[in-house]
Amino acid sequence: MRRGILLGLGVVLSSLTLRAQSPDGIFAQGAVSVVLDGFHAAAAAADEEKYFAALTPDAVFLGTDATERWTKDEFRKFAHPYFAGGKAWTYKAVSRWISFSPDRRVAWFDELLDSPHLGTCRGSGVLISTPGGWRIAQYNLSIPIPNELADSVTKQIAGHAKANKGTR
Repeated sequence: MRRGILLGLGVVLSSLTLRAQSPDGIFAQGAVSVVLDGFHAAAAAADEEKYFAALTPDAVFLGTDATERWTKDEFRKFAHPYFAGGKAWTYKAVSRWISFSPDRRVAWFDELLDSPHLGTCRGSGVLISTPGGWRIAQYNLSIPIPNELADSVTKQIAGHAKANKGTR
């Protein structure tokens, strides 16, 4: 009887492992979260290789400034001095929502983040299931503005843009 229980448990665990590795398995949401958490952890640890390995070769990173639209290579060039200096940035997911395409090969997400530097931020983007696992194809970092402050902030942005016209 004990052997039968162990054999049954082994079959169940093997099944769970196969599902966890397949993009259409019930654990795809967890696999996407692992990639995103690892992406943030790599930045906090200034692990440049791990951070950029989470991105697809043609990934795009959108930063908080309207001028910040980088390809993976452009973003790596920008970010390298931070990683080389041993201090990149820290974002910790507070909440996250993940959705999938019907074929479970594309995932999109949004997450609220806590940052010691910027406070509450929002990350959103797209991940693609690749033979090497889930990879981030687009990441968009934004700073949510409370509605009560939106008029003031948009006026400040307009004034800033006007003052800096032609300098960007």
